[in-house]
Amino acid sequence: MRDAIRALNKLEPGLRKVFTAQAKEIAQPAISEAQAGYPDMPLSGMARNWSPNGRRVFPYDRARARRGVKLKVDAGRNTVAVIQIQQTEPGAAVFESAGRKNPNALGAALGALAPGRTRVLGPAVFRKRNAIETKMLRLVLDTVDRVNRELR
Repeated sequence: MRDAIRALNKLEPGLRKVFTAQAKEIAQPAISEAQAGYPDMPLSGMARNWSPNGRRVFPYDRARARRGVKLKVDAGRNTVAVIQIQQTEPGAAVFESAGRKNPNALGAALGALAPGRTRVLGPAVFRKRNAIETKMLRLVLDTVDRVNRELR
């Protein structure tokens, strides 16, 4: 699949953009579910400014957290997931994953989290998985078929 996505732009410029737009449309139920799952202010300290080394992490803002949920299509050689829903807002990403790898005070204050899990994105995608899985599989298979036809 990774090679098919890479070949889209080579075959006809703009086809990868069309693929990404269709994937976003299919994944919209999971994205909407995740956007609705962010709380107003998880912890009071997250309202304060925090910019280590000049990189803004906090203050956390629910509106920015909701806008940060995006679908990404990455066909790079070293990527694990080609199509993924990710959080691009730093404060919300900290909220999502604090305490995920190692138990720590911030993770404990936000609530228990199983290793490798997230607080909002993972459960939202899992709840909407049935709605998007078959459509996404159909899109991928159609894309692979189209690339194979064009390369012959």
